[in-house]
Amino acid sequence: MKTGMNLLLWADHVTAEHDGLLEQIAALGFDSVEIPIFNTDDHAGYMRLGERLKSLGLGATAVTVMGPQANPISPDPAIRAAAVDYLDRVLECGQMFGCEVLCGPIHSAIGVFSGNGPTEDEFKAGVDTLRKAADKAQARGIKMAVEYLNRFEIYFLTTAVQAVRFVREVNHPYLKMMYDSFHAHIEEKSQADAIHSCAAETIHVHVSENDRGVPGTGQIDWDGYWRALKETGYSGYVTIEAFGRALPALAAATRVWRDLFPDAMGLCRDGLAFIKSHTKA
Repeated sequence: MKTGMNLLLWADHVTAEHDGLLEQIAALGFDSVEIPIFNTDDHAGYMRLGERLKSLGLGATAVTVMGPQANPISPDPAIRAAAVDYLDRVLECGQMFGCEVLCGPIHSAIGVFSGNGPTEDEFKAGVDTLRKAADKAQARGIKMAVEYLNRFEIYFLTTAVQAVRFVREVNHPYLKMMYDSFHAHIEEKSQADAIHSCAAETIHVHVSENDRGVPGTGQIDWDGYWRALKETGYSGYVTIEAFGRALPALAAATRVWRDLFPDAMGLCRDGLAFIKSHTKA
């Protein structure tokens, strides 16, 4: 397994001002960083970022989310088409800095609720939309990993079983799924069972504590989590995802109302040590 650190802890758009941060993360021994892509216009910045990551020996994954005007499960075909266009622009940006996997809840708009559970019409619309987006991903050489979230953030895909069904229906080599310990802690009965249930489709995982703080300090069944990853032969990135209050808008979106750790770089150091303590041979 390879280690990663999600940069949403500090920024929603990574620029030259974060060069020092990248250096610190590389010095700690991480293999990669996860780059948020919400700004799809800064092509020069993403090209520069790619050179910077290469110079530091860091790999890259990326994360994005969908909004109501680019919702893959919308009944409006124009909005679904906008979702494909948006994902292609995100993939184009990722291509510029060497992104290997684009992850996130790219199956539907985050924070948008219908007041009911997902319908078969929405499922079919999402499958069609993501199949088209997967063609774009293949052309750009970046795999996409659908992330299921908990029921309080999204309603379309909220369990491993649902995500597996969706990915298999899309049936595209460049559209798989990811697993996040935080969401699974809310929605699944067992971390181990959930990981086993989606292992064949999982290409990316997040290491995220139940309070979004330092991994290994909370209530998540980490023994079951790590055991299942080893049993299923997972060999991709294990990327820490934590959230703080550095960005007020992001803190509000992730419902972080208090400090969850003393300092961000300490979280990185302790989180990496936690991962290595469970993944060493």
